This record gives sequence, C-alpha cells and structure tokens, in this order.
Amino acid sequence: MSQAAQQPTRRTLLASAALLAAAPAAAQPAWKPSRDVRIICGFAPGGAGDMICRLAADSLRAQWGQSVIVETRSGAGGMISAEVCARAAPDGHTAVLATMGMLTISPNLPGMTLPIAVERDLTPIAAVAGIYKILIAYPEAPFRTVPELIARAKANPGAIAYGSSGVGSSPHLAAELFARMAGVAFTHVPYRGGAPAMTDLMAGRIAFMIGNMPDFLPQIRAGALRGVAFGGGSAAPDLPDLPLIKHWLPDYDVSNWFGFCGPGGLPPQILTAWNVALQQALADPQVRARMTASGIQILGGPVSEFQARIARDGQRWSEVIRAADIRAG
Repeated sequence: MSQAAQQPTRRTLLASAALLAAAPAAAQPAWKPSRDVRIICGFAPGGAGDMICRLAADSLRAQWGQSVIVETRSGAGGMISAEVCARAAPDGHTAVLATMGMLTISPNLPGMTLPIAVERDLTPIAAVAGIYKILIAYPEAPFRTVPELIARAKANPGAIAYGSSGVGSSPHLAAELFARMAGVAFTHVPYRGGAPAMTDLMAGRIAFMIGNMPDFLPQIRAGALRGVAFGGGSAAPDLPDLPLIKHWLPDYDVSNWFGFCGPGGLPPQILTAWNVALQQALADPQVRARMTASGIQILGGPVSEFQARIARDGQRWSEVIRAADIRAG
C-alpha cells in the first residue's frame, strides 16, 4: 500500500472530529448541596414571585434530597433580598429571585442608591418566568384601542394621566417607552405600590396603566377594568382576543420577567448544577400548569441566554431613562 493511501483522508478526519465532539466529556462529580438551601424572595407571600419561589423550592427539594427554604425579605423593590444573597457565601446554598427591575432598571436609574453592585455581587443563573404586560384602562375611558389612545394624546398633549407603582418602576418605564415610540406626551402619576394605583385606576382618577397581567386579571374579568392591548410579543391564553401594542408600534415588546441569581463569584460547576436543576423544575407538568394558570410564561434556557437578556434590557431601559430624564427620589 502506498504512503498516500495510508494517510487519512479529509473526510475521515472530519468524521473523527465529529465523533470526538459528540463523545461525552470526562465524567465529573455533579454538584449537590450538602445542607439546607435558601431561596431569598423579596416579595410578599401570595404574589407571583412568592409562588415561583415555592414551586422551584419543591422541585429542587425533590431533586437534591435537601431542605429548600423560601425566606421572605421584602422591601426596596426586591433589593433587600438581593443584598442578603450577595452577602452569602458563593457555595450554592443561597439564591435570590430577581426581577427585570432589580437587574436592569434600578442599576441604571440616576439617584438610586443600591446596597450592592448588581453586576459584581450577583451571578445570573436562569430566567424562569415571564409576566405578560398589559395596557389596561378604566371602563369609561374615552379610548378603546391603541390608535384611539394615541390620537387622543396627540390632540391633548399631557392631558391623559397614567399611573405606576413608583418612579423608575417597570410600569413607569413601559408607559414612557410607549409615549416615546408613539410620539406623544402623557402625565405620569407615581404611587407607592401597585395597589393604590389600581384603586385610582378603577375610580377613573387616572386613565391607564401598563402593568403585569396577573395583577389585573381578576378586575378585568369582573369588569372593573378594561384590557386594551398586550405589551409583549404574544397574547395571553386567558385573553386571546386582546391585540398586541406592537401591531401599531412594531418595536414595542415589553414583558416583565423573573430569574434566579446566586452570590457573585459562583463557581461554574455550581452555576451549571443550579441551571440544570431549574430547567428540570420548569419541565415538570405540575409546575407548568400552575404557572400558566396564573398568567405566567415559562422561560428557562442556558445561563448565556439569561445574561444576554439582562444586557439587552439594561441597554434599552437606560436609553428610556435618559430620554425621559427620569431620576429616583
């Protein structure tokens, strides 16, 4: 046999490379917690955030064979809970439920004093849940559609008032983004929380809000509020006939989201173990059914996808904040 015949062909080399790439990596011991695990929740019991934490805790408990405790540390828009997590050891035994606001709005809001440096002191693990944003109005509002709202705002600059749960909150920025894209001006009325804003909305003291659908769904079903349009990329199964804002403002796509983070400096092996465990939790039919029934979208995905989501939304909200000259306090 000639020397040339003995040399491996290019096709053989490519096939060998493909086999090597497909072969499993050397087995490494999977990380598991060695003691109780804490999930820090910055939101009151009974809400969507609390429910997500408890569903995750139940699944992780079953997967890891360790106690997983949900510890409520509410206040400061979730930043108290973030600080508790950031101060914990990066050993995989502490995680926090983080929101879009905590990771992408608060760090970019001038005048906002945070107890931690979010990018340095937290490690993103996975996005787990998306919350449909919905534009809602009081039943007698003088508009029923997005074009009617825009037309009325253009004819009466600043005359239409909208509410939010506070300066720099996601409902505030969602409405500012709407105004910027539509080329109109509204009057912002900030409240200390979503409950008083909803009370004034139902009474007609403000015209509309762009908030989280689960917060308003009971009032919409009861006729106390009227859904106008969804702010995200799809309609919620609960209100499938409601249109999307992006039908009229094509670049408008706003959804709130929740994800889990660990302390800064979480080792790669632990980070991977947490991400895999959360994906398994989100694949559970009972978890999916509970979340879907509450008007919550199931996200999931690799760490890199969550990091990209944080970077993308951080850039977008920082631009909205600058354009609207929004400051905390």
